[in-house]
Amino acid sequence: MQDSTPLVVGIDVGGTKTHLRALTGSGTVADHVRPSSGWRPHEPAAAADWLTALINEALPHGASPSAIAVGGHACETPRQCEHIRAALHRRLGVPVSVVGDAELLVPAAGLDKGVGLVAGTGSVAVGRLCDGTAVQVGGWGAVLGDEGGSAGLVREAARAVWAAHDRGEAPDELALRLIAAFAVSEVPALGAALEGAADVSAEWGRHAPAVFAAAEAGSHLAREVIAEGGRSLAALVVRLAERGVPVDDVVVAGSTVLAQPVLYGALTTSLRTLLPGARPRPLDAAPVEGAVALARSLL
Repeated sequence: MQDSTPLVVGIDVGGTKTHLRALTGSGTVADHVRPSSGWRPHEPAAAADWLTALINEALPHGASPSAIAVGGHACETPRQCEHIRAALHRRLGVPVSVVGDAELLVPAAGLDKGVGLVAGTGSVAVGRLCDGTAVQVGGWGAVLGDEGGSAGLVREAARAVWAAHDRGEAPDELALRLIAAFAVSEVPALGAALEGAADVSAEWGRHAPAVFAAAEAGSHLAREVIAEGGRSLAALVVRLAERGVPVDDVVVAGSTVLAQPVLYGALTTSLRTLLPGARPRPLDAAPVEGAVALARSLL
């Protein structure tokens, strides 16, 4: 590789795995996936050290990046992103951009503006004002929010089951499947099972398939929980629109919403009602492509 050949590095640091892709004008130099363990985005120095080690691990010996863009899980505010960016720039001395990982969706889809909407374990929506200011809504975690994400769906399913129990109704398919998923004997024991989770988001979220299976088996409660989840995801886009973010294009990603057509359908149905001009589309490219596009824009 000649020194004059720009090498751009895009990094998508997800909650579970990290994907680094490095390219020159002649093609791919590195395409590297590893676990995200050790990522500490609330400690800028530690985050910059982690990213530097990742880049050194992934790039061929002697290869030096010309520009780097990072989409980081749990990078939640512009100040936090700027602190990580500055720390990484000090270490590597090249142009660096750091954004939240949801901000990779719009450039990954080949768009200059729009909304990135994620519904995986959690949920969040991001966009930018016309002056470039980043705006994020949602993403408050499984206890307070994340409606439409897998953990939020399980939380709301448990609430629906408890309400039915308090009305004196016999356990339906949703109640039976939640009881089995959490390995408890009856509906009242679900509360302690949820509260006892060591990692609330992960442990609640992994039981989301029980909600979708109950809906497929005919549970009215499960179907309403999923429909409300779709409405809640659409409401995130509405909040962005109310704050002045262009919402014509809505790029949707996340392991839950893209794997469950009934939830994606509930989202699109609600968007048609609430924001008829919004055009939802599932992301059909790897989010790291958005990081590569941002890195190229730095040159």
